[in-house]
Amino acid sequence: MTGYFDIDDILMEDEPISVVFHVTANGVGMLDPGAESNCVEKGAKVELPFWLAHGLLSLEQAVSINPPPCFTQKTRKEIQADAACVDLKVRCPYFYELGCKIVPLVTDKSIGLFLHYAFTSRYKEVLSKSHSSSMMTVPKFVPRLTKEETRVFESARESMAAFKKWRAGGVRLHKASILGRKRKTKLPDGTSTP
Repeated sequence: MTGYFDIDDILMEDEPISVVFHVTANGVGMLDPGAESNCVEKGAKVELPFWLAHGLLSLEQAVSINPPPCFTQKTRKEIQADAACVDLKVRCPYFYELGCKIVPLVTDKSIGLFLHYAFTSRYKEVLSKSHSSSMMTVPKFVPRLTKEETRVFESARESMAAFKKWRAGGVRLHKASILGRKRKTKLPDGTSTP
């Protein structure tokens, strides 16, 4: 329950996920827009919010979860070609967060490696743009970033602004007052120096 009160976590868990029912479920026909009765038949593919799909998977093993469309081979090839140019926010604003929660639930275990590759390759571009881009280019770049990348971008811009402020601040080191006083030292013969 670490993200219980986190609005981004709540919104991420509301992302639609495609599931396949392994059992016939009575009384839940409203979940399947194509269902004519009040039940979902075995083998039916239904889009459910992640939180509900996860609950059905963990409690009853009633469904299997398919990887979301944002983790298709097409997206993977686009990111491998040029990760910085891919608009991940359009595919899923919570791309990394959802991916981390999906990995243990799907059969395709390569999603974890794909997430790592996508984040590390895009991370360099995010930091580079945050430190060097002008205010004119930021509005073109930021809308393509996921929520996590936007947080990284904003943190990097704030840290660069703080660094520039610190750097331009003038004298930062002051001599300690104790260093201004001379100490007396005792020599081995018992005499002291002034």
